Amino acid sequence: MASDTPPPPEGGTDTSTAPSTLEGAPKDGAPPVRIAKDGAAPAQPTTARFVEVQESEEFGELRRTYRSFAFPLTVAFIAWYLLYVLLSNYAGDFMGTKLFGNINVALVLGLAQFATTFLIAWIYSRHAARQLDPKAEAIKSRMEADA
Repeated sequence: MASDTPPPPEGGTDTSTAPSTLEGAPKDGAPPVRIAKDGAAPAQPTTARFVEVQESEEFGELRRTYRSFAFPLTVAFIAWYLLYVLLSNYAGDFMGTKLFGNINVALVLGLAQFATTFLIAWIYSRHAARQLDPKAEAIKSRMEADA
């Protein structure tokens, strides 16, 4: 006789009484499946629905918002990094200029590379939380509601 409830986890019986549980990740690396209160997995959007959303204006706007932020910032950081490398290779006298004590231009610019990396990560995090996440969540909610 078939049952609507999922089988117990491997190596034991299911003794949980929680109304909704998050199953462990399947062995193939797929994300965990949220089990509804009635024991059935929620319906998933169809491939056609994914393609429809991907081709929608709203999804296009999400991609444009991401790209208009990420690509210029990436190009700027790579240019800044290459400038540092080129200065290190071809402007040794300038990079060796002492600013104070044993601190020279090369050390300051090298440490600025690390500071820039963390600054970009922080700026991106704020941008994603304010601009990308709300748009992505709206798309996700609609897809889950339509499934």
